[in-house]
Amino acid sequence: MASIAQSFPVSNRPLAWLWEWLREELTPYPGRGFLVARMVTAATLVMIAGMTFRIPFTFQGCIYALMISRDSPRATLQSATIICVVTGIGAAYILLLVPFVINVSVLHFVWIIFSFFLAFYVISAIAVYAASVIFAIMIAIAMPLWDRHVSAETNVEDTLWLCLAVLIAAVITAGVELAFAQFRPRDEVLSLMTERLSTVENVLTHYADGHAPDPATEQKVTRLAILGTSMLRRILGRSNVSTEYSPAIASIVVLVGRLVDLAATLTPLRFEHTAVSQRRFRKLASTVAEIRNDLIDNRVPDAVHFGAEGESGAAVPLVDEIEHTVTLIPQAFADSYRGREYVPSAHDVPQSPLLSRDAFTNPQHLLFALKGCLAAGINYAVYDALAWPGISTAVTTCLLTALSTVGASHQKQTLRIAGAITGGFVVGMGAQLFILPHIDSIGGFVVLFALVTALSSWVMTASPRLSYFGFQIAIAFYLIHVQEFKIQTSLTVARDRVVGILLGLFMMWLVFDRLWTSPASVEMKRAFVSNLRLMAEFARQPLSADLKVALGRSLALRETINASLDRARALADLVLFEFGPSRRRDLEIRSYIRRWQPQLRTLFVLRIAFLKYRLQLPGFELPDLVRLRQQAYDEHSARMLEEMAGRVEHNTPYANNTVEDSHEILKRTVEAIQGEPTSELPAGRAQSFVTLLRDIDGLTTYLSSEIAGGRWQAE
Repeated sequence: MASIAQSFPVSNRPLAWLWEWLREELTPYPGRGFLVARMVTAATLVMIAGMTFRIPFTFQGCIYALMISRDSPRATLQSATIICVVTGIGAAYILLLVPFVINVSVLHFVWIIFSFFLAFYVISAIAVYAASVIFAIMIAIAMPLWDRHVSAETNVEDTLWLCLAVLIAAVITAGVELAFAQFRPRDEVLSLMTERLSTVENVLTHYADGHAPDPATEQKVTRLAILGTSMLRRILGRSNVSTEYSPAIASIVVLVGRLVDLAATLTPLRFEHTAVSQRRFRKLASTVAEIRNDLIDNRVPDAVHFGAEGESGAAVPLVDEIEHTVTLIPQAFADSYRGREYVPSAHDVPQSPLLSRDAFTNPQHLLFALKGCLAAGINYAVYDALAWPGISTAVTTCLLTALSTVGASHQKQTLRIAGAITGGFVVGMGAQLFILPHIDSIGGFVVLFALVTALSSWVMTASPRLSYFGFQIAIAFYLIHVQEFKIQTSLTVARDRVVGILLGLFMMWLVFDRLWTSPASVEMKRAFVSNLRLMAEFARQPLSADLKVALGRSLALRETINASLDRARALADLVLFEFGPSRRRDLEIRSYIRRWQPQLRTLFVLRIAFLKYRLQLPGFELPDLVRLRQQAYDEHSARMLEEMAGRVEHNTPYANNTVEDSHEILKRTVEAIQGEPTSELPAGRAQSFVTLLRDIDGLTTYLSSEIAGGRWQAE
């Protein structure tokens, strides 16, 4: 992947590169057509129901049909239930509070701004994606209704119509998902991971046979490397996987993605195929095949160990890193192959069904809400001051694009603006001029609607580098043609709605990309530093003697770290789309961080597995001497992580003998464990504890050594 990434800035044919990038993004992959078919079916049925029964606000039901999670029948039914509940909450919030503010202009304005803030906070902090979608739609559509100079009865009726449109969309989308459920893979994350492992295995097998991969294999691994793991992470984030195990699965996703990156980077290289290198590639290929088969059969992969054959490392530099990455995959299952009792169970602390665990502790949620509120508030003030209700779509655009704006970047905003122009002027107004005059029935419009939705959905199912483009095409087209129960003949209406969309996008760009942002390369480095410091804080947990408080804090911190690790990976993807004099240096730092992210994720999983010993939960108590030694080691490990953060952030040198001190403290801890009577610490539990502690020490010292060798100063 590094070679692929570095080829971007030096291309002398930007249009050729653009075409190649689009081809890779739009190439079919397993399950893509099936997903698009479900999205088109759901959105089209919602549109037909809305137009047939003349249900106002059908357009947002169509948008909802494209955005709702699609994971399992159980998750779909849960989402439908949540949608109904959140719709009722949103309607109650508006209808119960509006009588107190509607007659006082200043109070009404303050309430509108607060509602925007609340909507953006929900988008960022809520754990259930469907709930954030529905609440945002309720605020985006219902709030401007109460600015109209019509009777209160009309506004109440329209608010209730909005609720009905959302509920109908929820029922239809859930029905489509249940109908298609029997035809889809049982586990989409597993299916996509095994596909990647199979491709890596094919690449390694070719090298084991003494020759380079064939063009088809090389093309496939390159496509998967460019596609990245963003779709896998998105599916995992919306799945109903327990929070106990999602960090481990997320680690496997990242490690598999790293393997694909390494395989894609290896294919353009030319080197001599020695007998030693062929043996190592053959061993790697068989190990990857075993891991893939274990995952398919729902077995936990066995620990992996490779022999040292240094001569091949010089001939093929990447083989050592591939071996190291493969070794980390079983370690991510530390809580499984050493006993799931190491991981905090669902019974240790009540599960939050709606909000993220860090909803009230992570300041990023508050910052996101403030930025979104400012953008939407400016748009509201502009169209209200101009008395131009036709551009009220600006507010709707802010809230709808915010659902995909967490971690906004210049590249994303460019795609949104391009999508709005394409969907509004090219597709929307183009259809008005050249297609709709020849259509005189709903059947013809259904065909047009389905075709545009299919185009949008296909682009939406690309990686986040392009998916926003498809989403904006759909929003612009729906806002023009699905707001009324007739073919829109006035270009003025279409113009106003597209202008509103562009105004909303401009304000989101101004606030998110100009007032409160830094280049993705700077944010990536900052996120990685933050991850190291958060890991240091997690290593010191618990800081409270109260078990309930300690569990709550540890789990909230765990959620923050998990989200921050995902953010660092996403920002690393976005660095590819930033250009300037520092690009070469930024790509070098990106290569460092992408290489170390899997190790940091695995260390995070091991620390989760270690948490019950830190918490001294029943059945996991340690003798006093062992506990004191373990706490001393954890404190030293936390200081090492903080030193790494200082090294990356300010190029601060390490203290003397940091790694040697870590090994010495670990040795004393192990001696304390081995000196305990069997009655105090059973042999099986002692061995598991020691193995887990040694794995943590191995990863921590490895990261420390690697980061110490990185070049962090600007050239």
